[in-house]
Amino acid sequence: MSLKTLSNHHKNFQNLYDELAGSLYNYLYYKTGDKDLAEDILQDSFIKLWNNLEKVEVKKAKSYLFTVANNNFLNHVAHKKVVLRYASALKHSYSNETPEYVLEEKEFEQKLQAAIANLPVKQREVFLLNRIDKLKYKEIADVLNLSVKAVEKRMSAALKYLRTHIKGKF
Repeated sequence: MSLKTLSNHHKNFQNLYDELAGSLYNYLYYKTGDKDLAEDILQDSFIKLWNNLEKVEVKKAKSYLFTVANNNFLNHVAHKKVVLRYASALKHSYSNETPEYVLEEKEFEQKLQAAIANLPVKQREVFLLNRIDKLKYKEIADVLNLSVKAVEKRMSAALKYLRTHIKGKF
């Protein structure tokens, strides 16, 4: 049975929204750390469900929504990487730095990215939320449902790991 019956009855679709929106929002807020972005992805996900009512079975609506939301989040992250890469390339194209300095900086950046990728998941999560998303320890603790002390310990361990692994390679 598809969700077609839901398209004929806005009330039924509203009930589905009421049932799933809260948990999907929490999931997205956990992934993004950004309330506005989580809300945008949530709305985009329900719009996609609405546009595909003919194809989605009622019993699979929840997994469909979470899959769509996760894919939207991954697309956002990929777009953010492209923007950052372009901004970085633009910054380097107008620099007065020596070619040696630019090469060293690029090598350092590659080693840093590799070291970040090799961080344990819990440490990487805290590190990225702090350094990329610019969240404070208290905000990270709220998002991850941890104590501030636990966030501090994970961040300290992440920084120690990065210092050790980057020094050894550079």
